[in-house]
Amino acid sequence: MKHHRWTRRALMLLAALAVTLSGCTTYVTSQVTALSAWDGGSDATRTYAFTRAASQKQTIEQATYEVFVADALASHAFRQVSEPQARYLVALVYGSHMGQMIVEQPMFFQPWPGPYWRRFGPWAPWGAFPPAYVDQMVPVYSHMLGIRITDRATGAERYNVTARTEGDEPSLIRVMPYLVRSALADFPMANGSVRDVRLPVDKNAGMPNEVSAPAPASAAAATAK
Repeated sequence: MKHHRWTRRALMLLAALAVTLSGCTTYVTSQVTALSAWDGGSDATRTYAFTRAASQKQTIEQATYEVFVADALASHAFRQVSEPQARYLVALVYGSHMGQMIVEQPMFFQPWPGPYWRRFGPWAPWGAFPPAYVDQMVPVYSHMLGIRITDRATGAERYNVTARTEGDEPSLIRVMPYLVRSALADFPMANGSVRDVRLPVDKNAGMPNEVSAPAPASAAAATAK
């Protein structure tokens, strides 16, 4: 009986530590869903240009995300060109949503004066007081990226992939590199595929605090020619 009591106390302590360390995220997990009618083709045919919705035109945010996607597409032999030269058009859709969830967290009580707390913490030499559990509302952020590839000549959709992730990171731009890499990690996925992609947090390349501004559209078009 005594052994069981101490085991229960140890488990409660580990639970409290897990809550404390939950903010130290080491992986980003995204659910990736793909719809595909990809016809393959040679590397020479993988030319593309970005297309934008009216609300995305002339925005730095859109241009920044296009840089991320262009880098990932290049690893699959895609080459960015001006729109009249492109076989494919690539469109992006993205967004964030903040929700809330209830988390049960332990609260330790201190029935004796302060000096004992500083010396022994929640555990006294003669035993431990079990914690009380309270429900706490915490924010949860959902981020999404969709990449749609269509045939420029016919307008037919060839590939449509969506990556979604949830966590305590409120900034979409800090999560976007992981969404891009997850969405295109296994290109081309089979039609109807749904899988989880787990990427380690890279403090040098992922979730950047600063991202270089993309080149103006005119400069990019001149480079592509």
